Amino acid sequence: MPKRENYISWDEYFMGIALLSSMRSKDPSTQVGACIVSDDNKIMSVGYNGFPRGCSDDEYPWERSADCSNDTKYPFVCHAELNAILNSGGHNLSGSRIYVALFPCNECAKAIIQSGIKEVVYMSDKYAETESTIASKKMFLSAGVKLTKFTPTHKNLKISFDESDV
Repeated sequence: MPKRENYISWDEYFMGIALLSSMRSKDPSTQVGACIVSDDNKIMSVGYNGFPRGCSDDEYPWERSADCSNDTKYPFVCHAELNAILNSGGHNLSGSRIYVALFPCNECAKAIIQSGIKEVVYMSDKYAETESTIASKKMFLSAGVKLTKFTPTHKNLKISFDESDV
């Protein structure tokens, strides 16, 4: 019997892990996940956007705009990329790559560069014209971090928890 042919690529697998991680986010407007992978395709860490450990999602704001910046989520939320770096348990991330659905902001770009990650694989760059993303790209270019636009061969992947599908 020949091997199965319609299997997913490494990039689809790791982006799928990032997207699945994003489903843990409680943010009502933006859910982002990240997956950090070694150069030999081993998952080193995952993360998603949310409040820091010990900061209740019921006590902090989820709003995107308000009269005062402390009434929005922005000063409090930890982005998926930073969470994945922090969740790595101090492992050496040098030479690894990070998969994210949304192009990293300038703050996450700093953490990515400092941690030694050498490639960012992203799906969407919808904020390309913002100061934050422009700054990210400038830093990534200066630091020699490779930027790769994710190009899937499968438009959708199905995950079923029905045991009869196993």
